[in-house]
Amino acid sequence: MATITFVEENEKAFAMEGANLRLKAKENNIDVYTNWGKLTNCGGYGQCGKCLIEIVEGEENLSPKTEAENRRLRKKPANYRLACQALVNGDVSVKTKP
Repeated sequence: MATITFVEENEKAFAMEGANLRLKAKENNIDVYTNWGKLTNCGGYGQCGKCLIEIVEGEENLSPKTEAENRRLRKKPANYRLACQALVNGDVSVKTKP
C-alpha cells in the first residue's frame, strides 16, 4: 500500500501498487485541474496536459514517463508529470497545479 501526499492540500491518499494518480486524486476530492482545465481536459488520456503535477518526493516510485508525457512536458522541469499517466508504485509527494 502506497501513500500519496498532496502537499498543498495537506491531504494523504492510499493506493494499491499500479494505481493511477489522477484517479486517486479524484477519488479523494483533490482537484488536479485549474479552472480552465476543468472545462477543457481530455478525461485522462494524456492528450491535453491539463493535469500537470510536480513531484516533490518519491519520483522513483512512479511509472516511467510515457510518450505522451515526453511530448507534452519537454519544456517543463524534469520532476513534472501528468497525473493521468503516472502510476503509483510506492510513496510519493506531489504538488497539484504547479
